[in-house]
Amino acid sequence: MIAVLQRVTTGKVKIGNRIIGDIGKGLVILLGVYRDDKEEDINFLTDKIIGLRIFNDSNGKMNISLQDVKGSVLVISQSTLCGDWRKGRRPSFTKAADPDKGKLLYNGFIDAVRSRGINVKTGEFGAEMDVSLVNNGPVTFVLDSHAR
Repeated sequence: MIAVLQRVTTGKVKIGNRIIGDIGKGLVILLGVYRDDKEEDINFLTDKIIGLRIFNDSNGKMNISLQDVKGSVLVISQSTLCGDWRKGRRPSFTKAADPDKGKLLYNGFIDAVRSRGINVKTGEFGAEMDVSLVNNGPVTFVLDSHAR
């Protein structure tokens, strides 16, 4: 699994004119699922993201976790993160999970984060969405469970 984390003051996702997910302080997570991902990838990313100290303390140092700031998470499925752009001009998506497996692990990730007491909002798996956010910092990290 690959996750792009963006520390935000606000984030929201819309389908058409309808807002389906909206958060304040926290993380917008763009999540891609590879075809060889398993539940252990969910567990690894959940543990890492929840405990990652990327929010500022009173001295302006990144020293506080998502749990510590009682932040929210907006999770957006994004299979294009699994695209291979190295050959030619058109990305290949053969490494991305098929839609059934992708949705299963996407929902598993959401459940795992929620089970830790985090307020989670989501997009709609596989839908065309408009995502907007105010990146605070800016702070952005890319976490790939295959790179552990």
